[in-house]
Amino acid sequence: MSQAQLAGPDLSDSYVSLIESGKRTPTPVVARLLAERLGCTTEFLLHGIEPRQRIDTELGLRHAELELYHGDPVVAADRFGEIVKAAGEDNAMLAAHARLGVARALEAQGRVGRAVEAYERLRREASAHPERLADLPLTVALCRCYQRAGDRLRARDLGAHALGQIDRLGVIEGELAVELALALVEAETGLPYVERVLSAAGPARANDRSAEILALWQASVTAAEGEDSALAVQLAEDALAAGRPTRIVLRRARMAMHWARITAADPEGADLDRANELAQFAADVFAGFPAERQEHARSLTVLSFVRFRTGDAESAAELADRALDLLDGANGTTAATANLVLAEIALARSGDPAVALNRAHDLLDGEAPDRETARAWRMLGDLWGQAGAFDRQSGAYRRALEAVGIRVNIPGSMTTTVLAR
Repeated sequence: MSQAQLAGPDLSDSYVSLIESGKRTPTPVVARLLAERLGCTTEFLLHGIEPRQRIDTELGLRHAELELYHGDPVVAADRFGEIVKAAGEDNAMLAAHARLGVARALEAQGRVGRAVEAYERLRREASAHPERLADLPLTVALCRCYQRAGDRLRARDLGAHALGQIDRLGVIEGELAVELALALVEAETGLPYVERVLSAAGPARANDRSAEILALWQASVTAAEGEDSALAVQLAEDALAAGRPTRIVLRRARMAMHWARITAADPEGADLDRANELAQFAADVFAGFPAERQEHARSLTVLSFVRFRTGDAESAAELADRALDLLDGANGTTAATANLVLAEIALARSGDPAVALNRAHDLLDGEAPDRETARAWRMLGDLWGQAGAFDRQSGAYRRALEAVGIRVNIPGSMTTTVLAR
């Protein structure tokens, strides 16, 4: 069939040519007209798949998302990958969204290097085909991943780029704004925007709706087994919608916790009242979610540090002990930091900090090198210095440098000087 035959008396040959080349999108009326002349459904003409196949694919995407947020990210990656294969080259938009799901699932598994590769490919595709994928969410995801991979400069560059985009739009509310603000505060940049997002959102809370989400998810699976795909999609969307407020409030709590930590660590001009308010908010949120036990302990440790900065040593000690009780003897940076706060309190009271400092050292020893671990080693060195144990101070400073990839082969006293500079 020629373009002229397809155009018929209703359309021009040039308009059909523009549609074929992707420079025009047909209106629903024109799409129905073309589909009739081509002997196919409108759905197949627009999307390359028949309605039943499309709704089954939509259901597969929803179930993969539920696995990502509320199940197993490994299973989610497999399900998204199956959709990529099924979509093929004829369904570029569908395949792009499924590949985005794969990237998010890799990130959720902690496979940050693989996730970065996937996000970078998608970002190049979004640049070439903006009708398939938006660039801004990909930039935010890359900012977050590079920060977690230890490439802080790249993370900050991407954060600044994303901030420029979102500032032009004037967006300070919603899921994307919260994701960007969290990525920025983790990279310790863009803090004025982070504060605007925190202030705009207000003191919202969310309940743990895990049981409701799982019930809706199971109902969707049952409907799909009964071949009621439309109902299955609706139930899956209801399950995802039920989980969205929780995801947002947990991200806001993490954002508030990081903002409070950064503010309280500022030796001059720290807004400790605001830091206390945000750290308390984070602790209250995480307390309502049993699965967030580690984050609850972290938030209590940050709140303990803030309270100590305000001069409330008694409350600070109580909060640090509560954090350690939650961790129940587990190793890691959070437990080490709680002990460091207890050591700082002991020093302020002219007590002996050695027990807490030695415990912090043991908890940090063997931890994976990253900036959070380096920060804890640095704090340990500062406190050993205040206690007069300068050899221990130099050793802790050396470990702090090594945690960020700097190997030192110089005397201990010079290590201390290098880190101070």
